[in-house]
Amino acid sequence: MLAHPRTGQLFDSPVEPGTGWPGDPATAQTAVARDAAQVSGLAGRAVSIAELDAQSSVCRACPRLVTWREEVAEVKRRSFADQPYWGRPVPGWGSEQPRLLIVGLAPAANGANRTGRMFTGDRSGDQLYAALHRAGLVNQPTSVDAADGLRAKKIRIVAPVRCAPPGNAPTPAERTTCSPWLDAEWLLVSEHVRVIVALGGFAWQVALRLPGIAGIPKPRFGHGVVAELPSGKRLLGCYHPSQQNMFTGRLTPAMLDDVFGAARKQAGIR
Repeated sequence: MLAHPRTGQLFDSPVEPGTGWPGDPATAQTAVARDAAQVSGLAGRAVSIAELDAQSSVCRACPRLVTWREEVAEVKRRSFADQPYWGRPVPGWGSEQPRLLIVGLAPAANGANRTGRMFTGDRSGDQLYAALHRAGLVNQPTSVDAADGLRAKKIRIVAPVRCAPPGNAPTPAERTTCSPWLDAEWLLVSEHVRVIVALGGFAWQVALRLPGIAGIPKPRFGHGVVAELPSGKRLLGCYHPSQQNMFTGRLTPAMLDDVFGAARKQAGIR
């Protein structure tokens, strides 16, 4: 067992549910999905974000992803060798009644797979949360671990794939198996959401397939592109704040500020 870098509490890697990890929504009694049918059944019956977060955070439906995320948690990157790793699926993070929904792709192996919180502990998250702070959507510009005091202002961050995939590339079957978690999450928050920001082309396509949105014409993804959705909602495209995109200048802090400034305004977040 190793000590959590902020709380000092000892944990195994991967972290067992209900053992006190900051923000862990699950307990030892939380139902575990072990195949696609069980994912669909549990997600479809969830009546709250808290229940959905708990069940998605212990999912074991995709054997390749389970093996990979747990192997990474046990072997660890050298720079984090003294830390316990979450090593489980990463649930959505933020408000349960968001006006702005941010859609990514999947957790990073040594980022959210280590910390247990979306976009936390890697360079993509560094860029994202700094931009969200500049836009007045979170209370601090850094996101280091799940106990660092970060708070959201009417936003929620989700991923269509909840486990860190090898090579950052989930298979089509894994994406399909995981999709009921996001579909159910959307149904629980959609009445509040006014704007969706899609981080990258895959997130854009996922957003256009959400319940109640699927079936409308599918505009092509691009940074700054705006799509009108049913019920007066809007979808905004944004290049993913990956290290490569930021390093090459394909995406800049100013470009992130433009998107999230517009998203805040259009979502009516004060």
